[in-house]
Amino acid sequence: MTEQAFHKDYLPLAETLYRVAFYMLESEAEAEDAVQEVFLKLWDARAQLDAVQSPKAYSIRLLKNLCLNRIRKARQLCFQPELPEAETGRPQDDTLDARQRLDKVLEGIKSLPERQREILILRSFEGCSYAEIARKTGMSPASARVQLARARKTLKTKQ
Repeated sequence: MTEQAFHKDYLPLAETLYRVAFYMLESEAEAEDAVQEVFLKLWDARAQLDAVQSPKAYSIRLLKNLCLNRIRKARQLCFQPELPEAETGRPQDDTLDARQRLDKVLEGIKSLPERQREILILRSFEGCSYAEIARKTGMSPASARVQLARARKTLKTKQ
């Protein structure tokens, strides 16, 4: 793809891409960074862009994937695997009870069949959609939904 074709087909999409990024990331700075990164990726891959049928759809798909990766990365950074220390105003019994309940839930998760445990973690902790879970596990979205329901039911009965 020539530079002129790139300017004609892709650069006019900047405002649309920004609106999509802002909707997903809810931050002006993050949205601007995401759009800039998409344009860099597009420019680096300009040799293959001649085969793209719809530049707008292709750019939006690329942007959405990039935004989802940024959101997942932000969630991982915010995840705290340990319970926070007890506040001084709370009675010690409440904190102990909460830790015991958490230990019980974690033991329940560990005792689940591997497939159910994997689906529960993907959905509950990583925030994956059923379609993403299906793609990662090789099963249909309906099967993933059923396995998740079974895992949750098993956990409820163990508590």
